[in-house]
Amino acid sequence: MPVVESTPRRLTLMSGSTSLTLDKDTDNAMLQRKVLFWKLRQTETPLSEIATVTLDKMVDRASGIEMYSTTLVTKGGVGWALPGSDEADAEKNAAAIRNFLGLK
Repeated sequence: MPVVESTPRRLTLMSGSTSLTLDKDTDNAMLQRKVLFWKLRQTETPLSEIATVTLDKMVDRASGIEMYSTTLVTKGGVGWALPGSDEADAEKNAAAIRNFLGLK
């Protein structure tokens, strides 16, 4: 997922039709997804609610292909998964998000 915008106050990541924006000015994390031509309702949460950022590995049972994603987990247990193109890409995105939020 390429980093589209990276400033001290705002971080935007995109993967296909999914975009994640972290904005310190509004204290919000916004996840926007699009299916075909329709934008789904934007999901938002305060930045202070994000507890951890993890790297998840999934294996497609039919083909055996490994897929990686960066997952943001809130204090309430809600998770937002952002697909990565490979393990290095997902880890780079997780590091960028942790850096932006000041998480370990």
